[in-house]
Amino acid sequence: MFSFNLHHPLLCHSLFLISSMMYRVARCEVGTASMYNPPYTPSACYGNDASQFPSSNLFAAAGEGIWDNGAACGRQYLVRCISAATPQTCISGQTVQVRIIDRAQSSVSRPTRPGTTMVLSDTAFGTIANQISSINIDFQQV
Repeated sequence: MFSFNLHHPLLCHSLFLISSMMYRVARCEVGTASMYNPPYTPSACYGNDASQFPSSNLFAAAGEGIWDNGAACGRQYLVRCISAATPQTCISGQTVQVRIIDRAQSSVSRPTRPGTTMVLSDTAFGTIANQISSINIDFQQV
C-alpha cells in the first residue's frame, strides 16, 4: 500500500503549485469587446492628461460591468479573443495587456458596438482580432 507524507517538502510544494495554477485559471472571466478609434480624450479617468496613454497604445474603456464606480481606472487586464460571429476573426494565440483609461458609456469616441464588457483601443483590438466586430473575450485582471 502506498501512502503520502503531506509534510514532505516536495509534495507540499507540488500541491501548492497545482492549486495556485488552478486558482489563476478560475479567475478568468468571459465577456465581450468592441473597438474605438481616436479621439480618446478627454477620458473619464484622467481628463486631457496625455500621460494616461501607455506608449504601446494598449488601453481600453471599461464597460459598466467592470467600471466599478471609477475604481477600474488604471487597472490592467490580460485579454484574449475566444470567438466571434464571423469565423476566423480571432488571432490564435494572441493575448494583449490593456490599461483602463476611460468609461465606455461616456467615451468621446463611440464603440463599434455599445454594451460590451471592454472597448479596446484600435491597436489593442487589432492585436487579438483581425476584423472589426464584437468579439467574445476572456480576461483577467493582473
